[in-house]
Amino acid sequence: MTMMIEDLIRKNRSCRRFYENQPVSEELLKQLVNLARLSASAANRQPLKYILSWETARNRLIFPALAWAGYLPDWPGPKPGERPAAYIIITGDTTITTNFWCDHGIAAQSILLGARQAGLAGCMIGAFDEKRLRSVLAIPEHLRIMLVIALGRPKEQIVIEEVGPDGDIKYWRDDSGVHHVPKRRLEDIIVDVMETPGRGKQM
Repeated sequence: MTMMIEDLIRKNRSCRRFYENQPVSEELLKQLVNLARLSASAANRQPLKYILSWETARNRLIFPALAWAGYLPDWPGPKPGERPAAYIIITGDTTITTNFWCDHGIAAQSILLGARQAGLAGCMIGAFDEKRLRSVLAIPEHLRIMLVIALGRPKEQIVIEEVGPDGDIKYWRDDSGVHHVPKRRLEDIIVDVMETPGRGKQM
């Protein structure tokens, strides 16, 4: 059954543990990139280019260049067997433009929503060793590495909960390995900057 958009977004959490032995096909990665291709682009320049990885040998080159879960300092990242089965690396072609605006964020969200619809989970990774990644994959200098999207069949439970009274927004894991993601309340993020007749200005 096709997921409704809110349900899809709720299930589209940053997943960091996967069933590494369950492959993701090249064809599926291309389908996900096609969703990004069809998405909005600033001034319609469409400067993004994508590097795909679904084979074990290439995946092993990519993994050591990535940093995982900044709020979990005692966790070194997924162990063997729980690492991503595939990657999509989003790059910006500087021969087209040097200002990519928010194109890579839009593309990444489209890819991840499509992945979730297909039964996968993923994680946008912006913390990586660019020099190492560029070297091991021989990425040309004119392609600026913007994001790495890790993909695979999810092996962890992730729950959304309301930010507590202390205002702490850091994600955390409980003793059972469940990953908790605090979210601010809807009323805390909508700002009414004009006075509304009969209600007064909302702060």
